Amino acid sequence: MTQKLIIEAGRIDTHYWRELWRYRELFSVLAWRDLAIRYKETLFGVVWALGRPFLTTLALSVVFGKLAKLPSDGNVPYPLLVLVGMLVWNFFSTALTEASTTLMKDASLVTKVYFPRMIVPAAAVAVVFFDFLISFATLGFLMIWYHFVPSWQVLFLPFFVVLAFLASLGPSLWLTALNIKYRDFRFVIPFLVQFGFYISPIGYSSNIVPENWRLIFSLNPMVGIIDGFRWCLLSGQGGLYLPAVCWSTVATAFLLWFGGRQFRKGERRFADLL
Repeated sequence: MTQKLIIEAGRIDTHYWRELWRYRELFSVLAWRDLAIRYKETLFGVVWALGRPFLTTLALSVVFGKLAKLPSDGNVPYPLLVLVGMLVWNFFSTALTEASTTLMKDASLVTKVYFPRMIVPAAAVAVVFFDFLISFATLGFLMIWYHFVPSWQVLFLPFFVVLAFLASLGPSLWLTALNIKYRDFRFVIPFLVQFGFYISPIGYSSNIVPENWRLIFSLNPMVGIIDGFRWCLLSGQGGLYLPAVCWSTVATAFLLWFGGRQFRKGERRFADLL
């Protein structure tokens, strides 16, 4: 059966999301290609996805837990507290770093073939999400080691997993567009990731933040997401600061809309700029 080619003013804009669905197979191909490149013929492969958060957790546990003697949440072992925060942050920061450069890496594809360009950074975020799921094996091992079992709060984990994915996708789209327009912006992204690491509750609990600073501290959208993961996986012993979760949800929705909007605004010029 032959397909009709319809030329209509503004058709790309009005049918863009339908086009994304039409090219869903390309999304799968790009994601699978990146996965194959990541794990095929590598020395460490999956071991690196498991070992990196473990080694970082070990270092932060010594610095914050042993030397600084910061408290954990309830009777939660400090390494578990750190590892949950590290897994979430690694997913977010790696997604930003890798997705922001995908269009430049796939310049030959972008400049020769038409498809919704949003598929490329979205596929990169999906690959990092796969690493994120693999790294949960490290968390499972540590929970078994400490004989720690999650409580009923774990039922809310899918909500925070989706929230973390969308919180990574929105800024990734925006940074991808900026990286194409301003080539030196790729040097800014590592700084933003490093700065975000220090203002996010990764190596410590949000409960140590003074109450009069808690709301300001929670303006970082990752605070509510990390705290949500800890609440789900660590039996809710640290409590859940609802204003932070609500703000993270609102900020994620805004960044997803804004990132998609900025990406769409520059998408038609990507092939020329590359």
